[in-house]
Amino acid sequence: MGCMRKRRENWRPSRSGISLVEILVSVSIIALLIAMLLPAVQTVRESARKSTCQSHLKQIALGCEQFESVHGHYPTSQLFEQHGVGPDGTTWSFLAQLLPHLEQSNLHTEGGIPEKTLRESGIADRQVAVFLCPSDPHSNTGPRLDAGNMYEVDFAVGQTNYKGVCGSNWGADISQGWSATDSGTRWPNPSRTGSFDGLNEGDGLFSRVDWKRPRSKDRIIDGTSSTMMLGEALPKYDTYCSWPYANNVHSTCAIPPNIKDDTNPQDWPNTQSFRSEHVGGLHFAFADGSVHFINESIDLTVYRSLATIAGNEVTGFSD
Repeated sequence: MGCMRKRRENWRPSRSGISLVEILVSVSIIALLIAMLLPAVQTVRESARKSTCQSHLKQIALGCEQFESVHGHYPTSQLFEQHGVGPDGTTWSFLAQLLPHLEQSNLHTEGGIPEKTLRESGIADRQVAVFLCPSDPHSNTGPRLDAGNMYEVDFAVGQTNYKGVCGSNWGADISQGWSATDSGTRWPNPSRTGSFDGLNEGDGLFSRVDWKRPRSKDRIIDGTSSTMMLGEALPKYDTYCSWPYANNVHSTCAIPPNIKDDTNPQDWPNTQSFRSEHVGGLHFAFADGSVHFINESIDLTVYRSLATIAGNEVTGFSD
């Protein structure tokens, strides 16, 4: 009995808990692993968003091809004269005209496009997924009230990250009687005919008044694989970005890509260009339906040449 008592007195329970030091070490290791994995996760997510953006541009480009095949010309935008200006005119953009070719026939019919005015349509503030890049958090927040020709009357319009290429000549606006000097653009550039008015006399595939001069595929003298049709835009830097309105769906390649400075977004002569939130460049859809990622450091002369439909330039383009 004495021996048994002695053994019991010397017995101690074994240690089964975890010390504070071990907990801190474990937390540190987990935090380090998360820090190492997070950039990889973000890269994968951005790759997926970039792929979706590319797909959206591809769909719009193919929609333009289908429209041209059916109507004999690419979709047009309506501005000025009988169409008017702003929300109380039948001022529909080529993107709006394109809706039936983007599986959006119901929206096109509901809005009475192109006969009703934007205000009468009741659909001008809709956000259309195919017109939005998932990498741009700004455009995905909902319709905007500050769009060009709309902010004066607080009219809401759905945003867009994709705009038509109006060419590479830029600076003037004959509708306002402005020359390139009057506009104050930092990027004046004339067309082969000497016009600086890329808004109304652009040397690209689309124009805000191309209802007057619809363009067909045979007008693309430079070749469809060497002519940019559509590009990415960021509404944050350019108030002239909304899908329904004819004056909000075109940009110029006179201005270099991805310029993101502190210029007033309403200063169209210096902001109505192409940009993206993708690292290093942006997507463009070409007139042959292909989509290419254009490096933001592309030579400006080459970039401008790719924007024209009949400039006869030798671009040497390769993505």
